[in-house]
Amino acid sequence: MTIKGTANKSLTLLGLILVSALVTWKMAFAGNAMVMPLMVGGLIVGTIFSFITIFKPEKAKFTSIVYALAEGLVLGGVSATYEMSMVNPETGAGSGIVFNAVMLTIGVFFLMLYLYRQQIIKPTRKLAMGLMVAMGAIAIVYLIDMVMGFFGSSVGFIHSSGPLGIIISLVIVVVAALNFILDFKNVEDGVSQGAPEYMEWYCAFGMMMTLVWLYLEMLRLLSKINRE
Repeated sequence: MTIKGTANKSLTLLGLILVSALVTWKMAFAGNAMVMPLMVGGLIVGTIFSFITIFKPEKAKFTSIVYALAEGLVLGGVSATYEMSMVNPETGAGSGIVFNAVMLTIGVFFLMLYLYRQQIIKPTRKLAMGLMVAMGAIAIVYLIDMVMGFFGSSVGFIHSSGPLGIIISLVIVVVAALNFILDFKNVEDGVSQGAPEYMEWYCAFGMMMTLVWLYLEMLRLLSKINRE
């Protein structure tokens, strides 16, 4: 396992996500009815293969590629939905929310890399434990919101575009961003410990999961700000 190899695998997975996302993005704007089935299928397949990758790292060379392609279908459809929802009805002009979310996500990634390299933020045990607790709490709230959605309700403060809703989204964005610190640490540890080459795919997969989560939270945050 090498840093260069991990970087190349990360770029490969990112490229697959973008290519796959372009499919549902174009279909959504064309009004193709197959967008939703592809998104649901991508979500199911992506979830299944993410768990396989987590529990079977040695299979990551295959499973991470399937995950990237499946996740791209979801991201393309979600991105198109956000973009179309922000179109000005009078001028027909878009808000550029997707472009802004992409740029912010890239910017945060490189910021966290800089902070890690300069040891401004260190991957301590306390940080790891804190992030685990925070992610657990976020996952529980999202799960409750999803269950409530089946009954026509929701956890209001998650979707609110008011000050509280924006603050909550900002907190989640920070939690997602800090996960990059742990991802970078995993790569560095794997290289220093002479981990097998398949761990390049596994660590690249981990960074893509963080990147996808951060991007989605950026979209949610920007949509709240635009509605405010």
